[in-house]
Formats: sequence, structure tokens, C-alpha cells
Amino acid sequence: MAMLWKFMRVAKYSKTALSSKVKVRGIPTHSRHSSSKSVPSDFAATSPCSNTVELLGKSYPQDDYSNVTDKILSKVGKNLHNRKHHPLWLIKEQVKEHFYKHYLGRRGTPLFSVYDGLSPVVTVQQNFDSLLIPQNHASRRKEDNYYLNRDHMLRAHTSAHQWDLIHSGLDAFLAVGDVYRRDTIDNTHYPVFHQMEGVRLFSCHELFSSIKDGEGLQLFEQGHRTAHKQECHTMEAVRLVEFNLKQVLTKLMTHIFGDGLQVRWVDCYFPFTHPSFEMEINFQGEWMEVLGCGVMEQQLVNSAGAQDKIGWAFGLGLERLAMILYDIPDIRLFWSEDERFLKQFIGPHIWQKIKFQPLSRYPPLINDISFWLPSETYSQNDFYDLVRTIGGDLIEKVVLLDEFAHPKTKKVSHCYRIIYRHPERTLTQDEVHHIHQAIEESAVRELGVEGRF
Repeated sequence: MAMLWKFMRVAKYSKTALSSKVKVRGIPTHSRHSSSKSVPSDFAATSPCSNTVELLGKSYPQDDYSNVTDKILSKVGKNLHNRKHHPLWLIKEQVKEHFYKHYLGRRGTPLFSVYDGLSPVVTVQQNFDSLLIPQNHASRRKEDNYYLNRDHMLRAHTSAHQWDLIHSGLDAFLAVGDVYRRDTIDNTHYPVFHQMEGVRLFSCHELFSSIKDGEGLQLFEQGHRTAHKQECHTMEAVRLVEFNLKQVLTKLMTHIFGDGLQVRWVDCYFPFTHPSFEMEINFQGEWMEVLGCGVMEQQLVNSAGAQDKIGWAFGLGLERLAMILYDIPDIRLFWSEDERFLKQFIGPHIWQKIKFQPLSRYPPLINDISFWLPSETYSQNDFYDLVRTIGGDLIEKVVLLDEFAHPKTKKVSHCYRIIYRHPERTLTQDEVHHIHQAIEESAVRELGVEGRF
């Protein structure tokens, strides 16, 4: 939702794309309520067909859209949100407990079901079409997503499961999982991160039963679309859904971060929610966006078989919340296997106050790279993805320092600064030199640039 649509551009590489010899074994989990089962992440170096990849027990033929790298596949199945005592698991469990405790059905059972073991492999139809994302929408681009082929991909958001879960008859659920995006490189962005999707649908009786003289109010009308409502919704229904959504999320954030938390709402637009909003919280004097939400598009709800209901949806990033709550400065740390990091989050209960203690601030090593761009088919994130593929988690940040257009030839040159820093040890200039040289050679070979090394 808010964070769901800040896609960045990156292109496919013929040399670094998905190896035909990668095979991942495992069975995706699916549960009515919470499950802590994970998808295994063991790899074998065989494949039944040179043009096929086996992932989570299924085979996917590769085509011109296949662009998942081996490095990204090594993350599939890690399921950090289900790893006990991991900071992402702590955030997930806190949100779960809040919803289980405060939102109960008529029989006293939790109103919201939780799904945290759904397969990250989805169809393009699930990821885009079911959410009414237009065919020409920028978020569909191969440069922005990890495709297995033209029909299947690693989900770019947990919203990919909305339609299926509503179609199964659910009115209230949370879906949690790892999502995959081609992205920029800095301490808050990573190509794999974790999201939680929330959906709540209301019947006419559920929405208006507590309203005085609400018997005559209706969910739907034959009206017109405005900045504040969809054409099929009555204004009364939209206002109540919007109020309920903001109330639910404000209570959730206050529960996580404590009383006195300042919250503000910013109007925005997402293709599958209208009206829609971003929530920002004031943390240590700085306003930070933590989630996006909105009134669900009725066409989506209707197509999933809930024609007589209206609803809201939200999406939040677990890393964003954990970095704020625990004061974790670098998103790469969530993938650390260092016991000095992991042991800090072991406690007697999920609500224990924890402030991350830095392992050490190892010195950075900085190298610049300059090259002339090819005349066509270059985007800045092409280079970012190549750098991340070669350098992995040794790359802390990549910054475009300078852009120069030659006055005579009209050729354009980019100069990037690459900051190398290992989160757990000191790097040597020698090992960084070899990585930097490999980046230079790959940029020429894969991107068609002309080096100025």
C-alpha cells in the first residue's frame, strides 16, 4: 500500500539472471490461523531441464521475462518473520497479539485469521490483475520485479493474496510474508523485505448497527466517483469505513510505540484502494511513514464474491517498524547470523523493551566508478542491481555523485560512489578491490557502458 508502490527501476542481466541449475525444495504452508512453519531453503545443483527452474516443488520454464538472480533465490524460504526471537518475528507477534486480543467475533474467538506461510511465488494475475492494476502501470515492469517467467513471479507485495483469501470466504485477515522488489541501495532498502497485509470487510448490518437511526443507511448507491469516494459507495459508508480503519491503525501503532505517539494522515492514491492514506508517526522528532491504507476498490471485492460488503485494507513493512522500535540502523542486519545480533532479541516475552546495541561501527571503504552510458536501454537501477548481485551485503550504499553531458558528443557520463562496509567485521582494501574490479568489468559487459576507470 503506501510502501507497496514505491517501486524502483532495474533491468535484467543475461549473466546474472536465474541459473538454470538452481533448484529449491520445499512445500509452502497455508493455515486458517497463525502458522510458524517455514519453507526450507536448501539448494541442489541439478535441474531436469536446462530452461526450467524448480522452486518450492514446482517447475517454471524460463523465458525472456526470467530475471531472478541466484543471490535473490538464496533468500527464498528463509522466512525471517517466522524465526522465533528474530526482531521481525517479534513485530509480527506483537501485531498478532493486538488483533487477537482487541478484535473478537460473536463467539469470543479472534476475528482476524493470520496467514504467515503463503508461498512467495505467485502468478502475474494474483500480483497485478486481481488488484485491478492496469496493464500499462509502471509497477508491472520487468525492471521493477523479479519474474520467474511471464506468468509467474516472486510477489512484490502481500496484496497478491487479497483476492484469493476474500474469495475463500474470509472477512478479516492478516497476511504476512517476504516480498521481493528491485530497489535502490542504502541502509533502509533491500531487495527482500517483509510485509503484513490487513483486510476487513463489513456487511450493512456490521457497519451501521452501532449508528443511531442507522437502519435506513445503505452501503451502495448509483452515484459518481469523487476524490472522497467510489461511485458505488454511499458517503456514509465510506466515512464509517475510513473512521474504523484509522481508529484500528492508530490503536495498533500506539500499542506498539506507547502512549503519546503523534500520528498524522496524508492523502494519497493507490490503484486498488480509494480513498487512500499514508500513516506517518513522529518518532524522536522526525515524521516517518510506516504504512499505507485505504477503502478497497469495490470491483475487487465484488469479483472475489463479496458483492454485499465494503471493506478496507492496509499494508505495513515489518522492517520499517522494527528499525524504529529497536533502533536498528541498517536493514542488512536483519539477515545477520551473528549471535551478537540475534541474542539481543531473546527475552521472556514479545513486549520486552529492547534497544539494539551496535556490534561495532566498522570503517567504510569508498570507491568511485565512472562510465559513459549507452545510447539506449540504461536505467540507474540497472547498475544498482548489478552492484548488489556482485557485492551482496558488503555494499552499504550507492550514490550517484555526478552526471555529465559532453557538449559536443552529447554522450552522458555517470559517476557513482560505492560505500563498502561489512556489518560484522572490518573489510580489507584488497578484497574490496577485487569486488570493485568485478563490478567495473560486469558493467561494461552487461550494461554496455564505456568505462572511464
